[in-house]
Amino acid sequence: MVKQSIFGRISQLMRANINALIDQAEDPQVMLDQMVRDYTNSIADAEAAIAETIGNLRLLEDDHREDVEAAREWGDKALAASRKADELRTGGDTADADKFDNLAKVALSRQISSESEARAAEPQIAAQTEVVDKLKSGLNGMKQKLVELQNKRSELIARAKTAQAQQQVHEAVKSIDILDPTSEIGRFEDKIRREEAKARGQAEIAASSLDAQFNELDDLGELTEVEARLAAIKAGGSPSASQGQISGS
Repeated sequence: MVKQSIFGRISQLMRANINALIDQAEDPQVMLDQMVRDYTNSIADAEAAIAETIGNLRLLEDDHREDVEAAREWGDKALAASRKADELRTGGDTADADKFDNLAKVALSRQISSESEARAAEPQIAAQTEVVDKLKSGLNGMKQKLVELQNKRSELIARAKTAQAQQQVHEAVKSIDILDPTSEIGRFEDKIRREEAKARGQAEIAASSLDAQFNELDDLGELTEVEARLAAIKAGGSPSASQGQISGS
């Protein structure tokens, strides 16, 4: 029961503290350092409780030794009184012999009482000794776990930072997927194609206007020739092309 009460209480406190740390954890290093401190404090609490338990055991052992020693001493006194009674009885002093025999009986009664108390304490001492041994073993286990936690601290921090870095990369990749730069380039290319098409349309319009102008020049040339021939007819000449125009042609 002592073992369960000590380590049970410490275990409950440790689980509560660790769960609170995990729920509130933002910085893995801060969390692990706090876990080490809490576990160290829990070991100190366990050591104090176990020391008290061991102290109680040592008191029981001291009382047991005193009872054993008292039983031995009362036995020696009973033996001495009995021998004295025998000497007095041999010398004919029956009255004093009876007194010493009575003293021997008192000493024997005290011896029996001390032996009884010693025997009654022995099972309790044995059980308490077993508890103390288990407590010591449990405490050594806690200390070993603390050493393992301290040794694993750097590794756990590195793993936590690696996990955070992987999450950041994953978030970055998701952002790239959402904002794909190639899609923006495609939009820009489409805009350029529309501008190019517009330029071609403007060029076609310009070309059409130029053809119309040349057509107008041709029409003007024909009208001028007609006017010239009409003038020639009115002057009494022939309605044919002039010699200079033919030669020039």
